[in-house]
Amino acid sequence: MKRLLLVLCLLAAPALGVQPDEILDDPVLEERARDISSGLRCLVCRNESIDDSNAELARDLRLLVRERLVAGDSNEEAVSYIVDRYGEYVLLKPKTTGANLLLWLAGPIMFGAGLIMGGVYLRRRAIAPEPETARLSKEEESRLRDILRD
Repeated sequence: MKRLLLVLCLLAAPALGVQPDEILDDPVLEERARDISSGLRCLVCRNESIDDSNAELARDLRLLVRERLVAGDSNEEAVSYIVDRYGEYVLLKPKTTGANLLLWLAGPIMFGAGLIMGGVYLRRRAIAPEPETARLSKEEESRLRDILRD
């Protein structure tokens, strides 16, 4: 019974993409590699880190990160190497500089513009003069009175 419970618990645990043969012998380097790969996007799975992905490309990226760390790169240098090779899309949290800054600010700017335009519309509508109501002729008024009396 205990074994069955253990097997069920292991099956319920999330499966990480890192394979045992990828793990570095140096625990400090492995921790750095995990830290870096948790911030890199799997280009196959989209919004999943390469640390969590089982895709072949994610495995290649994990191995590349580990190669760079073993070669003596700092975390920033390893990430920069990957970004230079695959573009900023590989970052799960893109930088907020340059063209990306425009994308980050576009949503709030558009929302603010919409609020301003809505406010201007409502203000003009409140100030606008009422259209003249159609006046009834004398004969229409008398016919209306006759209808209302009945």
